[in-house]
Amino acid sequence: MENNSNQQNQLNIEISEEMAEGEYANLAIITHSHAEFVIDFVNVMPGTPKSRVKSRIILTPQHAKRFMKALIENIERFEDVNGDIKDLEEIQVPMNFGGPAAQA
Repeated sequence: MENNSNQQNQLNIEISEEMAEGEYANLAIITHSHAEFVIDFVNVMPGTPKSRVKSRIILTPQHAKRFMKALIENIERFEDVNGDIKDLEEIQVPMNFGGPAAQA
């Protein structure tokens, strides 16, 4: 068997049909401790008093920083092709809507 460095660097990632459908979120709540960053993705619907976390992602500080850099790079590439992304009016959402208060 030939040992090819390109083969060693490849990562095989699979996604189920259910996961591929994705979840829509229009709010991300980010908290952190000394060891991890927690990002809760929420879909807030107008006129609905309660919203649920659709997905929670937990990252190490190093992976959170890599994620931030990758997101910035992708936004820059998107804007190069499609023009600047315009900020929408800030949605006023209470910081504590039924769950425990976020702590750092």
